[in-house]
Amino acid sequence: MTGDEGTHRAGGLSGWTTRVWLRVGVCVSLAVLGVLGVSGAWVLSRTAEISDGLVDVKSPAVTTSFRLESAVLNQETGIRGYGLTGNPEFLEPYRQGLTDQTTHTDRLSRLLEGDEAALADLSTVRAAISRWQDRIARPVAAQPPGAPVPLAAERAAESKAAFDELRAALLDQQERLSAERARARADLTDVMQLRNGLFTAIAALVAVLTVLVFEGLRRGITTPLERLGADARTVAGGDFEHPITPTGPADLRLLGAEIDLMRRRLVRELAFTEEARTRLDAQAADLQRSNTELEQFAYVASHDLQEPLRKVSSFTQLLQRRYGGQLDAKADQYIAFAVDGANRMQTLINDLLDFSRVGRLHHTHQDVDLEQILEQTLAALSVPIEEADAHITHDPLPTLAADPTQMGMLWQNLIGNAVKFRRPDRAPRIHITAERDNHGDDGGPWRFSVTDNGIGIAPEYAETVFVIFQRLHTKDAYSGSGIGLAMCKKIVEFHGGTIRVDPDHHGGTRIRFTLAPHPPEVLAPAEHTREATA
Repeated sequence: MTGDEGTHRAGGLSGWTTRVWLRVGVCVSLAVLGVLGVSGAWVLSRTAEISDGLVDVKSPAVTTSFRLESAVLNQETGIRGYGLTGNPEFLEPYRQGLTDQTTHTDRLSRLLEGDEAALADLSTVRAAISRWQDRIARPVAAQPPGAPVPLAAERAAESKAAFDELRAALLDQQERLSAERARARADLTDVMQLRNGLFTAIAALVAVLTVLVFEGLRRGITTPLERLGADARTVAGGDFEHPITPTGPADLRLLGAEIDLMRRRLVRELAFTEEARTRLDAQAADLQRSNTELEQFAYVASHDLQEPLRKVSSFTQLLQRRYGGQLDAKADQYIAFAVDGANRMQTLINDLLDFSRVGRLHHTHQDVDLEQILEQTLAALSVPIEEADAHITHDPLPTLAADPTQMGMLWQNLIGNAVKFRRPDRAPRIHITAERDNHGDDGGPWRFSVTDNGIGIAPEYAETVFVIFQRLHTKDAYSGSGIGLAMCKKIVEFHGGTIRVDPDHHGGTRIRFTLAPHPPEVLAPAEHTREATA
């Protein structure tokens, strides 16, 4: 075999997958075990065949031959005694011998069926018995009893010769049957030795195959998988620079290469993610700083606008009281516009201040009884509720950790909107529900809904209504600044919840919102600023 042929063959074997190795190993093992199994079955069958022949044919045939000889000897003894004495009692062994002779010859015929040589010996014995019986036994037995039989004396020499011939035939038969039995025993011994050796070889080969299978599995599958698992655990432990070394059959090497490719990709992705996270952290810090500055600006701007706005409002109202009716109608209208604008600006600034305070002030959570907060809100809204003849009901409300001031603002905006945006032809009916989401070990958030029978909110505006300064109606139709639901959203999200308009409710409006039983920790503005700076 040349070097190129050896390299090609090694490369071919190295390209085998685990399935191919297992398939080849199983096929070879099954072929070897099949050959051994067939050989073992043949040896067992041969052992049983020889054993059955020895036990059922050879040994019984020898025994029956000796019994036949005994039956013939009984006949000869009886005839000889009867010939010498004429006593009929001597004929009893003869007659019994005849019966036994028939029995034993018939059994020998059955036992030796198919064995031509043994059947020939049996025929010779039968012929010798017939000649002795025809010339000696039957004629002597037929003589009258009471006196010695002269025929027996006359044929004594002939009787001896015929019976010697008979005994010689029986001896030949017995020697042949004994020799056959000895050969069968020798064959049985040889086959048993072959059987024992074969089964010893089968046991040894099975042990060798078992060792080879386990060693092959260890080297070809278990060890490569352990190495692959160790490398994967090292990478999973944080050492992403640790290479994955492919070993074992082709599919395991391919798997190791793919895992290593994935590791390298993860290294690249992690590097990119780390860079992106660094940039995002910087942007988040900038956004946090900007948001804090914007909140502070909104608060300061709104607060600083209060004084000049109060002056504008006071002087326009004073102008309206002092010169109302003294100027023409157009001047009175202009003064009314100025007063109304100043008042609306005052309301807008106050609402903007309240909106900017959410999440910046009153951020200390405490146990708040929402039923008590609701009662305080209803008392504050008693005038518009009474004017609208509103009927307000509610389920039992829980106590949870929250900002009490913001909870009051939440109820005031939701119930105030339900009363404000009522239908002109019916009195407002408002119902508040509360239920606990029991998912999780410690329970989930509380789910609330505020349902009214007012004018409703079209589905296309379900998101718009929560945007600050977004109004669905003119100020002439419904008063307000457009901050109420935006403030509700900010309060709910500040307490770890969500708020939305239920699009499936008809005949009014249903606002659904959730509140966490333990709102997330909120940092004070100074802490926000410190973290952003860091």
